[in-house]
Amino acid sequence: MDIKEIQELIKLVKKADLGELKIKEGDFAITIKNKGSETTVYTQPVAQAPAVTQQQAPAKTETPAAQKTTPAAPANENLVTFKSPMVGTFYRKPGADKDAFVKVGDVVKNGDVLCIIEAMKLFNEIEFDGGEGRVVKILADDSSPVEYDQPLFLIEKV
Repeated sequence: MDIKEIQELIKLVKKADLGELKIKEGDFAITIKNKGSETTVYTQPVAQAPAVTQQQAPAKTETPAAQKTTPAAPANENLVTFKSPMVGTFYRKPGADKDAFVKVGDVVKNGDVLCIIEAMKLFNEIEFDGGEGRVVKILADDSSPVEYDQPLFLIEKV
């Protein structure tokens, strides 16, 4: 299922005023929950992706820059590499005048927002789904393009 199909499903859920829509295709599942002005989309591909919240927001236009990929090989068993669930532009903060969602040393737990990834003028809040851990390293630069499955954070399990 591609992003255009997901966007069409979101429009359908809003237009039909549905509370929730669940779809499963092979080993990919998607749940779309409609709560008035906010629609939440949960995707679960084979390697379970974090929940994604989709909100309409004004977007600035950017041309893709050179891709910067940082290999993330955890040094010990307690380190987890949190990877991007989608292609888009990575943002560490909700706005230019706001604080970053997380900083190195912060403790995060399930449901905590780590960053935003903008894809097709939709700002997707990326939530942590790995239990509880401490942010050890941030591997992506703010306002930089990221690829699907690109390492974004190193998180040490607590």
